[in-house]
Amino acid sequence: MTASVNVPTRGLKDLNGTYVLDASHSRIGFVARHAMVAKVRGSFDEFEGSATVNGADPSSSSLSVTIQTASVDTRDAGRDAHLRSGDFFDADTYPTITFVGTGFAIVDASTVEVTGDLTIKGVTNQVTVPFEFGGEATDPFGNARVGFEGQVTVNRKDWGLNWNAALEAGGVLVSEKVTLEFEVSAIKQA
Repeated sequence: MTASVNVPTRGLKDLNGTYVLDASHSRIGFVARHAMVAKVRGSFDEFEGSATVNGADPSSSSLSVTIQTASVDTRDAGRDAHLRSGDFFDADTYPTITFVGTGFAIVDASTVEVTGDLTIKGVTNQVTVPFEFGGEATDPFGNARVGFEGQVTVNRKDWGLNWNAALEAGGVLVSEKVTLEFEVSAIKQA
C-alpha cells in the first residue's frame, strides 16, 4: 500500500484574487532561546491581514498584516506581562506590529519569497520570508482557502528589543536571535 502525499495540483502561478487571513485557523508565533538551554515558544492571539495575489505577475501582488502587540501569549502570565512592558514590546505605546509586503518572488511551484517592512516599536526593517504553499481547497462552507507556512530568523535588537539579563554561568537569559513562524490559512474573497 502506498501512502498518499498532499501535493498542490495547482502552483503559485495559478493563484489570483484577494485573500483574507483566517485568524482562527492561522498562527503567528516566535521561538527564542531561554537561559541558553531551552526554547520558549510564543504567539500572538489577535491579528488580521489580507493579500491580493497575482500569480502571473507577482510584482503586482500586495500583503498587509497587523498584529495586536498586547495579545502576546507564551503560556506564562508573568513573562507575557514582561513582554508587553517597555523592556520589550511596550504595548501601551506601540499597540500594533505590522508587516507590509514590498516584493514577491516565486521561487518554484510551491515556494514564494515575500519581502516586506516589519515594524515593531516604531522601528521598521526589511525581512524576507520564504513561504511554502500548502495548497488550496474548498471548505465545507464553500470557502476557497489557501495555506502557507514560513519562518525567518531575525535579531530582536534590530527593532530595539534590547532587554536581557546575564547568567551566573555565562551567557544571557534571552537569545538575540528569534525565529518568526507563520502558519497561514486564508479565504478567497468574492
